[in-house]
Amino acid sequence: MRMLMTAMLGFIALGVFLEPLQAAGPAPGNSVPNILVLLGDDWRWDSLGCAGSPVVKTPHLDRLAADGLRFTQCRVTTSICAVSRATILTGQHMARHTIDRFGKAIPPDAWKMTYPAQLRAAGYHLGFVGKYGVGKPRAEDFDFLRDYEGRHWINDSSGKQIHVTEKNTRDAMEYLQTRPKDRPFCLSVSYFAPHAEDRAPEQYLPQPMSAKWYEGVTIPTGELVSEAAFRALPPFLADEANEGRIRWRKRFDTPAKYQQFMTNYFRLISEVDDSIGRLITELKNQGIYENTLILFTGDNGYFHGERGLADKWYPYEEALRVPLIIHDPRIPASMRGQTRDEMVLNLDIAPTLVAAAQRPIPSVMQGNDLAALYSIPSNMRWRQEFYYQHPTISSKTRIPSSEAVVTRQAKLIRYPEWNYEQLFDLCRDPHELRNLISEAGVRLQREALEAALTRLRREAE
Repeated sequence: MRMLMTAMLGFIALGVFLEPLQAAGPAPGNSVPNILVLLGDDWRWDSLGCAGSPVVKTPHLDRLAADGLRFTQCRVTTSICAVSRATILTGQHMARHTIDRFGKAIPPDAWKMTYPAQLRAAGYHLGFVGKYGVGKPRAEDFDFLRDYEGRHWINDSSGKQIHVTEKNTRDAMEYLQTRPKDRPFCLSVSYFAPHAEDRAPEQYLPQPMSAKWYEGVTIPTGELVSEAAFRALPPFLADEANEGRIRWRKRFDTPAKYQQFMTNYFRLISEVDDSIGRLITELKNQGIYENTLILFTGDNGYFHGERGLADKWYPYEEALRVPLIIHDPRIPASMRGQTRDEMVLNLDIAPTLVAAAQRPIPSVMQGNDLAALYSIPSNMRWRQEFYYQHPTISSKTRIPSSEAVVTRQAKLIRYPEWNYEQLFDLCRDPHELRNLISEAGVRLQREALEAALTRLRREAE
């Protein structure tokens, strides 16, 4: 514990962890790369074959990771769809972009500082397909816009039923095939899957074609699908009126339901992977794959029944960590296929894309250019801590607000509406089961984390 406290105080003393970062050089054979942003909904970090999942089938994303870089410690600064998507667009914390509820749009003046607007100003042809999720998108902000979400099966323009993932694919293919060929492009494909269809009893409604991929497969339960993990929750999260508990009962309260819902959830993931494979094939057929920056990530993590919870919202690793794969023409051959364990955030996506377009990163963006991690030489210090925040949704009983400071060694969580705190030693207790907040001997560590929380909150604002 003494070593842990010493390390923590050393990190806090650093104050700022990032040296000024320089963008990597232009893509070979062109001044700027094309950009394809792929966003999965409710897709946590370990739901990939290349991340070690023994059952989920993601061969196309696995190959993309083998041809690029996979970041194993990517997290979100708010684990709910609308807020996280606003952070991805703006490169800002919720406290700065102020999108703290569903239906709230980014104002026009603030939109000018988002990555899509910055790339369009740089001459990129701009496309968006799928779930926008931050209010209603404005048609004038895009050259090609198809936005829709909420259901797995929808009607196409002819009135025939089509799965939302198949529609995502067809719309993205239409964009790639009809875009102007004399300009760089940025296409954002924002899949609704594998998000649950919340009002449907089945919750996850995949396409028939994916059934064969999971025939005879039994989905294993994780270590935290346990009574002990449930008992370690704050009492208000364990309350049956909490939304995480309500959705757990819908999906996971019997072994048979767990198998049914998790199998269909993974089928939705594999269908998105198949879609991504088709888009990558189109890039290769057009001869532009090697000059296209492809970024795949999720908008937040997801509880697979761990801790007796479903969905996201709370600052535990299951909800915070998301996948991040980057295929960038500028990645040196010697680095391709590697994994990186730097603490990267969804805050970093917007500045990374803006810098790739050789635009100055707007001062309002709070993230950093990830290309600095694969530039040569690369000897800067990277962040060792970050600030997490989440708004109240409906009420403190349903989904309470929370905030946290997360370091490599420890996590301090606060639920201000309940006057409740948790402190975890992530080195000795990576599953976050033993709350140290009231234990003797952690006073200095707690004070250091409280000071970091105050400082990072101010910086976020």
